[in-house]
Amino acid sequence: MATPAQWLAGARPKTLPAAVAPVLVGSGVAQALDGFRLLPALLALLVALALQVGVNYANDHSDGKRGTDADRVGPMRLVGSGAASAQAVLVAALLAFAVAGVAGLALAALSSWWLVLVGAVSIAAAWTYTGGPIPYGYRALGEVFVFVFFGLVATVGTTFVQTRTVEGLAFAAAVPVGLLITAILVVNNLRDVHGDAAVGKRTLAVLLGERSTRFFFVGLLAVSFVVVLLVGLARPWALLGLLAAPLAVPPARTVLRGGTGPALISALQGTGQATLVTGVVFGLGLALS
Repeated sequence: MATPAQWLAGARPKTLPAAVAPVLVGSGVAQALDGFRLLPALLALLVALALQVGVNYANDHSDGKRGTDADRVGPMRLVGSGAASAQAVLVAALLAFAVAGVAGLALAALSSWWLVLVGAVSIAAAWTYTGGPIPYGYRALGEVFVFVFFGLVATVGTTFVQTRTVEGLAFAAAVPVGLLITAILVVNNLRDVHGDAAVGKRTLAVLLGERSTRFFFVGLLAVSFVVVLLVGLARPWALLGLLAAPLAVPPARTVLRGGTGPALISALQGTGQATLVTGVVFGLGLALS
């Protein structure tokens, strides 16, 4: 039976910046539009965190059942390590999705019932990343879905539940957030590229190869801050987001210099930190604008 510490590790807390940053930036946009509302913002944060934990447990369950987590470098794999049964991890994933669903219903009641459909599609996308008969994470589509759901949908949705409007500024602000969160997945898959290739898991890293994936990762980091700069041309306070750019240098350097294994775990953590800090300072800058 897995210990509480193992369950916590299995939830992969280092990935949680991918849930927090879009809510911070979306709330900053809402404040910029004079529409910030605390309760919807907190509910959006709960939905995002629960979805992230849910997708992490769902991935652990699905990859563990398929046997693709048997030999991995990185965070705790509950099923793959034998610490927990596939059924127990499935229950944990469903509980997290249930929390996201209940909080999402509350958000829909406060803003628009169309959000029920958005939430249902988001949960389906979270499950089918590595679950179901045709997991898109095994077909080099993970980065696309992460950018769309953790970047665009999460950021624009956070703004919408507060302002009840869909604004161009929210879409623009969502782009750098989505690119940074995509970079988290890219470096994660770069770390696992050889193991994934060996078990037939065709991630984008496997498809591109190590060298191209390394350049792609650095490109995502660079373009994200270029977009922050462009947003800052219209909203000068948003340039505060550039304060997070130095945090992207160490993981970029590690990846470009050919880091593998534990070095890429450090790069993954560094990318998560850069994403979270960007969410804080970019969101603050937008709020002040």
